[in-house]
Amino acid sequence: MKQECQKQIDAITTGFHTCRTAFTAIGDETRQDILLLLIQSDLTGIRVQEISEKVHLSRPSVSHHLQILKEAGIVDMRKEGTKNYYYIRADNTRWKQIKSLVDLIYDSVIQVAEENAI
Repeated sequence: MKQECQKQIDAITTGFHTCRTAFTAIGDETRQDILLLLIQSDLTGIRVQEISEKVHLSRPSVSHHLQILKEAGIVDMRKEGTKNYYYIRADNTRWKQIKSLVDLIYDSVIQVAEENAI
């Protein structure tokens, strides 16, 4: 049982390391607002100017937040001529990693609670 617990702790530790930049990126309230706007854009993309107007931030500030989200693997950008459109990455890779980590933590907490209830 102790060996299984250690495997779970090791997997959680690895998951935290893998998802650290994503958690940092989505932990910021302004970036959460930007993500909500990107979701509302039906994942087709939205330009910095539109985001700037809706979240009441300067374009450079929005660009900075978008860069952090891009580096975390959460947001991507496509070019159409001279226009850049930002959207939430639909390949699910980062989102699956986050979900797997949260599921693993939840399962571990439930297991500990059940073991202590006996």
